Amino acid sequence: MYPNFPRKSPLLVLGATAIMLQCAPEEKGGDLYLPDGFTSSVVIEQVDETVRHLAVSDEHVVYAKLRNAEPDKAVMALLDTNGDDYADETAKFGGTEKGSRWSYATAMRVYNGYIYYSSDLVVYRQKLKPGSLTPEGEVQVVVTDDHEHGKHEHIGKPIAFDDEGYMYVPFGAPSNACQEPKRTPGAPGLDPCPQLEDHAGVWRFDANKLGQTQKDGYKYASGIRSLVAMNWNPVDGELYGVVHGRDDLLRLWPNLYDSHQSALLPSEEFIKIEEGTHFGWPYCYYDQMQGKKVLAPEYGGDGKIVGRCDQYDDPIIGFPGHWAPNDLVFYEGDQFPERYKHGAFITFHGSTNRAPYPQSGYFVGFVPFKDGKPSGEFEVFADGFAKVDPIVNTKDAAHRPMGLAIGPDGELYISDSVKGKIWKVVYNGDKNDFGAEQLASMEEHKKLSHIRTPDFEKDNLMPKNLVGGAKIYQQYCSACHQMNGRGASGRFPPLVETDWVTGDQERLVKVLLNGMEGSLKVGDEVYNGVMPQHRFLSDKEIAQVLTFVRSSFGNEASEIEETLVADLRKEQEESGEPIEPIKVVTE
Repeated sequence: MYPNFPRKSPLLVLGATAIMLQCAPEEKGGDLYLPDGFTSSVVIEQVDETVRHLAVSDEHVVYAKLRNAEPDKAVMALLDTNGDDYADETAKFGGTEKGSRWSYATAMRVYNGYIYYSSDLVVYRQKLKPGSLTPEGEVQVVVTDDHEHGKHEHIGKPIAFDDEGYMYVPFGAPSNACQEPKRTPGAPGLDPCPQLEDHAGVWRFDANKLGQTQKDGYKYASGIRSLVAMNWNPVDGELYGVVHGRDDLLRLWPNLYDSHQSALLPSEEFIKIEEGTHFGWPYCYYDQMQGKKVLAPEYGGDGKIVGRCDQYDDPIIGFPGHWAPNDLVFYEGDQFPERYKHGAFITFHGSTNRAPYPQSGYFVGFVPFKDGKPSGEFEVFADGFAKVDPIVNTKDAAHRPMGLAIGPDGELYISDSVKGKIWKVVYNGDKNDFGAEQLASMEEHKKLSHIRTPDFEKDNLMPKNLVGGAKIYQQYCSACHQMNGRGASGRFPPLVETDWVTGDQERLVKVLLNGMEGSLKVGDEVYNGVMPQHRFLSDKEIAQVLTFVRSSFGNEASEIEETLVADLRKEQEESGEPIEPIKVVTE
C-alpha cells in the first residue's frame, strides 16, 4: 500500500507529487539515505535480543546494550577483524541482580578505562581489558535506583560524564503530568508537585564511587519529565539533553485540544542543562509552533496562557512532539566534513502515539553548533530506517534508530531497536567541497510524512463515517495500541493473540475502569507501561469499544454487555475503596 524505500534512486511519493531522490552509494549492504559523499555499511544485520545503545572503544570494539537479554549476557561486543566493516567476532557479557527487567537499557558509555551500562534501575561498570573483546573482573554496581517502582513510568538510566570525574543520571518523572489518579481526564495536577523532590531531574554522582543510591548524589537540575538522549558537550563544558514531552493532550483534555494539536504537541525539548536549571515540568510545556512555554492544562492552561511559565528555562530548540529522542552525541572527530565538527547528532526513535496522523520521527537528525550554540536549523542526516512512508502503525517500520556512538577514527555508528541492526557511516568525498549542494537531497526528506508537519485534513488517516466501538477505539485507543491493534514494542501491548482481550470479560472491563500498570508479557515480549483508566467513558461506550476489540484484528470473542460494565462500576463505587490500577508483574 505504501511506497517502499528501494536501495537506489528511490521514488518517494509526497501526496500527489512524486520526487526522485538520489541515495548515497552503497557499501557492504548499507541502505541508509545520507548526504552526498557519505556511505553506510552494516556491522551486524540482526541481533535476536535487539540493540539499544552503543559505545566504541579505542580498539574499535563496538559495545551494544541488549534489550530483553539474559542477565549475564546483557552486552554484546562486536569486532571487525578483516576490514570489511562486518563484525566477524562477537561475545556477550554483563550482569544484573535479580529483579532488574533490562528492557529499557538506556546507557552505554566508555569512560576512564571502563565500560558503563545500565538496566532500568542500576548503572553498572566493568574494567576494559586491552586486546580482549570482553572486560576483566567482576561487574560493579555504581548507582542503584532504590525507589519503589510499582507506579513508575520513566525508569531508564542514561548517563553522561563531565571532565571532572562526575557522572550524571536522570531520575524520570513517575507520571505524565503529576495527576492523581494518573492520566485521568480533567483531573488537576498536584500543586506543588511532590514528585519533583526526587524525580523529574538530573542528579550528579562521583563516577568512580561504587554502591551509590540517589541520596549520595547531588540534584543538578529539575523540571525534566523524561530524558533518554543526554551527553556532555566538551566544547562549552555543559550537559545537554533532548526531552520526551508529555502525552495525552486530546484524551485528557478534549475540550481544549484536537487530534492535530495532540499529535504535534508538546515539543521534544533540546535543552542545555546547567546547574540549578528548571524546565517547568509538570506545570508547563514548550509549544514549538508558538515558540514559547505555556501552562499545562492540569494547572489551568488552555494551550495559550503563559502564567507561571515565564519563570522556567526554555529549550535551545523545540522539536515536534513525540519524535522520541533516544540518543545524543557531539561530533568531535575529523573524518566528517568541517560543518559537522562540534555539532549534535540525535536519534529520533519515532512516535507511537500520533494517530490519526502518520507516525513521525524515525531518522537521525543533526544540529550544527558554533561557539557552543546551535548555528542553524536541524537537518536530516540519516533516513530510510522505516522503509515505508507514511508510517501508519509503529510496527510497520522495518527499523527504528536508537543508539549513537563515535568511533576512534571519527566514524558514526547507529543502532536499530527492531531487529538489532548496526550501521557504520563514513565520509568518502572531498571534505573541502561539502556544502549546500551535498545537503540538498536530504532537505527533500523533510517533505515526507514521517518528518513534515501533517496537514490537518489531508494527512488525517482516520477512516470516515466510523460509529460505535470502532469510532471510540480510533479516538481513544489507537494512539497507543495502534490503528491495527498490534501495539508498539516494549510500551503498548498488542490486542491480538492475547487472553487479556479474548478471555475473562470481567477482568477486561476492569482494565478500562481501573487502568493497569506494570510488566505485562504478551507472546514472547514484555511490555512496561501504564494503561490509564477510562472511567470517563459511559457504560455503553465501554461495552461498545471492548466488543469491537474482541471481534476485530483477527479476534473472535463474544460481545461485552452494557449491564456487565454497569454492575462492575456500581460494585466498585459502592465498596468505598479507592480505584487502583490493576498491577501486573512479569518476572
